[in-house]
Amino acid sequence: MTANAVQFVGVQTFLTLSRNPVGVGAFEGPECWRPEHIAYADRADVLVIAPCTANVIAKLAHGLADDLLSSTALATRAPVVIAPAMNEKMWDHPATQANVALLKSRGVTVVDVARGDLACGYEGRGRLADLKDVMSAVARALAGR
Repeated sequence: MTANAVQFVGVQTFLTLSRNPVGVGAFEGPECWRPEHIAYADRADVLVIAPCTANVIAKLAHGLADDLLSSTALATRAPVVIAPAMNEKMWDHPATQANVALLKSRGVTVVDVARGDLACGYEGRGRLADLKDVMSAVARALAGR
């Protein structure tokens, strides 16, 4: 989880819902002799980032690795699937669209955003895709390995 995700959802909530360990820091966890981002990157069959914010999209597009998620993404050789979710204005911004295009050109699978009620109170494009659409993209990524 990124620092922003921790503020939005909380580690304990995510731990309870997923029933899996939740990584937050790049050098935390049971494999303390080995950086956690490398351990996650090596174990991944597919890296799924859902929801994927404009900030994370920009980090991925430009190779930034300043937290556990972006460091793992930079280190993995597994297929990457992102499911963006953000305000419609952020989604439509030329910088976001250029970053998405760059990721697609590198082979990242981008699940298209949905239209509907957004967390900010707006209605429009930018909503996280339906789970079935995300899971279909993951299945395709796994099948292509």
